Amino acid sequence: MADRVTLASLPIFVAARGRTVILVGDGDAAAAKRRLLERAGARVVGEDGTAALAIVAVDDEADAQAVVARLKARGVLVNAVDRPALCDFTLPAIVDRSPVIVAIGTGGVSAGLAAALRQRLEALLPPTLGRLAEALFAARGAIRARFADPGARRMALGAAFAEGGALDVLAAGPEAVERWLESAGDAPGGVVHILLRSDDPDDLTLREARWLAQAERICAGDDVPAAILSRARADAVRTASLPAQPQPGLTVAIHEPTQPT
Repeated sequence: MADRVTLASLPIFVAARGRTVILVGDGDAAAAKRRLLERAGARVVGEDGTAALAIVAVDDEADAQAVVARLKARGVLVNAVDRPALCDFTLPAIVDRSPVIVAIGTGGVSAGLAAALRQRLEALLPPTLGRLAEALFAARGAIRARFADPGARRMALGAAFAEGGALDVLAAGPEAVERWLESAGDAPGGVVHILLRSDDPDDLTLREARWLAQAERICAGDDVPAAILSRARADAVRTASLPAQPQPGLTVAIHEPTQPT
């Protein structure tokens, strides 16, 4: 299957602690960016500093373009506040449940929309989410011992994280990890089939969406819409037909409805 461009930008998380970042500008916007960089542990320097990343928060259009041009000529990746056309990267709205960080980006199209989504997610995500993540990290050895196969481990965790599961991400606290390990059964595998009702991924059932998120391999023809395939894990193996022999983990076969003749 040919690669399909579906992302406006590539989301990444940069380890900023101890890293030097250039910040150019004065005023409220620059101050806000400085606070964000300092929260992330970055070392903030001016335009003459040496860094791989820079944020330009300059009000005057001509001055901002000149600073951006100088920095890009040095090979620095630049974020220009309120000027998406000049940006090599953008800074998302953030929901902080450290070590869980949720970032909402619009590619600079609408900071207000990103902020509104952040406010909704702030109310939705429990304050214990970070401690749940830390408990899972502490138990990683026990989890790997219980589910030695990576595919089985991924599926078992996926089922536990689901709504109503033992580790429901919107309800479970850190103490739930030990209880889950004590009672966890074998992870399911095999082949499941999804017959598409439309090209809209929102028409997938919750179970079908969960299958896509957990599958080790996806079997789909070129006629399956990219929007549907985007719901699968990026590292899931993609094939055009089902494997001849049974494979470990979950295989999802996606079918377009048969067209009447």
